[in-house]
Amino acid sequence: MTSLAEGQPSHGTSHANEPREMKSNHREGGALGPATYTSDTDTITPNRRPEERAIPKQSWQYVARSGIAGGIASCAAKTIVAPLDRVKILFQASNPQFAKYTGSWSGAMQAMSHVYSGEGVRGLFRGHSATLLRIFPYGGIKFLAYEQVRAVIIPTRSRETPVRRFLAGSAAGCLSVFATYPLEVIRVRLAFETKTRRRISFREICTTIYNERPPAATLPASALEPHMPRSAAAALAASSSAVSAATPRSGYANFFRGFTPTLLGMIPYAGASFLTHDLAGDVMRLPALAPYAILPLSERSAKQIAPNKPPPLRAWAELTTGALAGLVSQTISYPLEVIRRRMQVGGVVGDGHRLTIPEVASTIYKDKGFRGFYVGLSIG
Repeated sequence: MTSLAEGQPSHGTSHANEPREMKSNHREGGALGPATYTSDTDTITPNRRPEERAIPKQSWQYVARSGIAGGIASCAAKTIVAPLDRVKILFQASNPQFAKYTGSWSGAMQAMSHVYSGEGVRGLFRGHSATLLRIFPYGGIKFLAYEQVRAVIIPTRSRETPVRRFLAGSAAGCLSVFATYPLEVIRVRLAFETKTRRRISFREICTTIYNERPPAATLPASALEPHMPRSAAAALAASSSAVSAATPRSGYANFFRGFTPTLLGMIPYAGASFLTHDLAGDVMRLPALAPYAILPLSERSAKQIAPNKPPPLRAWAELTTGALAGLVSQTISYPLEVIRRRMQVGGVVGDGHRLTIPEVASTIYKDKGFRGFYVGLSIG
């Protein structure tokens, strides 16, 4: 039998973290031959039955399982925070009825009370159906894409670096946003609506968004006459009119309002989220925290003790790493999220023209200064 270091206590059947396979092989005097003790922080290769073999990450079975698991987890999380999420959208989009509640810790609760008194419980969940329609494919695609992209960018543990983790997370986030963005616009518009107490149907809001026509932006020749020859001004005005006519002013293009800042914000958001989660997991597995954070061998499944896989964490440790990942990524990308919200509701505020990123950023800074880019961050 492989001997333990001198001075260490022997591990009998009463040890809480000892694998069951060891317990069944212990006999007095070691009659059944050699056995090696494995600590909770080590990785061992289990004796898998044929039905317990590892599923390749590129297989359709793994794709389906990862997508469904990620979608269900995202739906559950969004349902729990749905009332706060609606208040956050009202704050970010600068709804005039709720502007008085911003800037204080108690403002979110007061805003929720305002919504409840005017629309009831259903008002707190307005737009949630669109949220679930969006978040299931979004969460599934994001986690699935992360696994697939990570397998390509980080084929081995030796090539795993913070930069590669960041790139894998960013790519996964961008793919999921592109696939589900129209549903995001619908959700925001449903949540932003406060002028009516009746329930707005999904079909009705889609029709409204589709038929919105921003005012045409033309450049009159008279505006340029003092600065350039009349012929050049006329040619420039004609070109501006042609570009305006060729640019879609209604239809499906309306469902992609704010897509650019969303994409720009997703790169740091998703990248920082997955990077922080992985780094926090590495910290939890350090020797000082491992006895408290790592799941004991006796509680692991065969899949959790597969070779070349980091030891799984306890529930509280997983929750902590996820919370830290959300906190860091949300804070980094929040200004772009506020700009995106303003652009998404551009069809129902002002003159309805399509807002640009510099235009929205300038308006926010003039109205509330630097703090305006972080309105609602405490809720997020």
